[in-house]
Amino acid sequence: MLWSVEKEQGHKYKDVDSIINHKEINAALESTKKASQDPVAIKAILEAAKERSFLTNYTPGKSEYVQGLTVEECATLLNIDANNADLMDMVYDTAFAIKNRIYGNRIVLFAPLYIANYCVNSCTYCAFRAGNKGLQRTALSDDDIREEVGALERQGHRRLLVLTGEHPKYTFDQFLHALHVINSVKTDPCGNIRRVNVEIPTLSVSDMRRLKATDCVGTFTLFQETYHRPTFAKMHVSGPKSDFNHRLLTQDRAFRGGIDDVGIGTLFGLYDYKYEVLAMLQHSNHLEAEYGAGPHTISVPRLRPADGSDLSIRPPYEVDDANFKKLVAIIRIAVPYTGMILSTRESPQMRDELLQVGMSQMSAGSRTDVGAYHRDDNEATEKHLGDLSGQFSLMDHRTASEVVKDLMAKGYVPSWCTACYRKGRTGEHFMKIAKAGNIHNFCHPNSLLTLQEYLNDYGDEEAKKIDEQLIAKEAAQLTGCSYEYLNDYGDEEAKKIGEQLIAKEAAEGLSDSAKRMLSRKMAKVNAGEHDVYI
Repeated sequence: MLWSVEKEQGHKYKDVDSIINHKEINAALESTKKASQDPVAIKAILEAAKERSFLTNYTPGKSEYVQGLTVEECATLLNIDANNADLMDMVYDTAFAIKNRIYGNRIVLFAPLYIANYCVNSCTYCAFRAGNKGLQRTALSDDDIREEVGALERQGHRRLLVLTGEHPKYTFDQFLHALHVINSVKTDPCGNIRRVNVEIPTLSVSDMRRLKATDCVGTFTLFQETYHRPTFAKMHVSGPKSDFNHRLLTQDRAFRGGIDDVGIGTLFGLYDYKYEVLAMLQHSNHLEAEYGAGPHTISVPRLRPADGSDLSIRPPYEVDDANFKKLVAIIRIAVPYTGMILSTRESPQMRDELLQVGMSQMSAGSRTDVGAYHRDDNEATEKHLGDLSGQFSLMDHRTASEVVKDLMAKGYVPSWCTACYRKGRTGEHFMKIAKAGNIHNFCHPNSLLTLQEYLNDYGDEEAKKIDEQLIAKEAAQLTGCSYEYLNDYGDEEAKKIGEQLIAKEAAEGLSDSAKRMLSRKMAKVNAGEHDVYI
């Protein structure tokens, strides 16, 4: 029994081998080896990429997708020796400049929520694979989901990535029902989920339409895992997921089914990272050419140990830290306006480095086992769920609160903003704002607004006193600040760091009109309003 059956016949798609052009990728990697050692050539590529990303002499179209690098230019950068400090500094400086221009120091936070771990597929690297008989299988009941979402809301989360395996014991209909349950959960004082993205098995066009009709979903994400066809066959032994062509065309079916935002990704370590990055660029270019919209997000997980998987312990194409940082920077340069997602597969130290060179979104306080967020708080649930294993090993075990405080201490602004989606500032509208250089006047105030909410509702009396003293002290600079997350969930340390950060951020870089608007919005948040945005 398939998880999703196509009820719309007659859809015709582009040939998969023309979307992921194996010969073009290999030819580009081979022909650019010499240029990759030439500082003059590298500088020229990076300067051209920066101009494209800054929209210099560029008329925005209807899409937010901008191709910063051609396949050949991207191959040239990928061929740079990661130990060549001079060339890599040029790459990192460019990636940072692009990220800073578009995203500033804002980092969007989210949490993954696993609904079920039943799966019929045999992916050699995954703990959820059908052949892992030692894994206890389960699916969350409606009450479990409410407990899980409530626990996440009490951490301050507003954005979730909802995941499930592929198995008839947990059907697509059940998943659709779960989305409505998730959206119904509200916790005191004002906990609610404002954006739900999904990472689920492949769907037909007809089921994409059903997913869209829930009006609950933002981005549909699906990883190809590896774009190298022979490797894909080795890694996916059996099950519906073993169909390379069907999986690659999933995002096509999403667009045809009315899904506005799609995410793609590769599991680095299964095959040569250079090949995978170029294939993702080809895939992105195909989606832009075919549907007028490239991927909304790109994820870059590295293979980590998974329960019962020897392959995951010894990846066939392991990517070391230097080359991983390099590929992240190059992807940022290649797709400047595409969100890049960083998971807790990476250590806190590595995550810090990657934020500098391209990442714009990251998970916080993640758990990859079903029911893990509320299990320790509920003895009955603990007994029901048992000793479950996650999908893969985590490298960052910090709580969401610790991640928030660490980000603020390093000068980043944690953000849960969803304003652009809800105000229709997407696609062509968004690019016109970008072309005029006004992204900062919308996105930055909104990120600060989401940060303030953290303090107002959940701060203790001592923290609120510190908050008030700091605001009074820096009133002259606070013309544009507001902080939703801190008001709701911040402890004393978080509030102190947050107030100082927001005071600094609110005074820098905003237009006078943006400051005035933010000042009015801040007053509303501090008067007790929630979900305030520009």
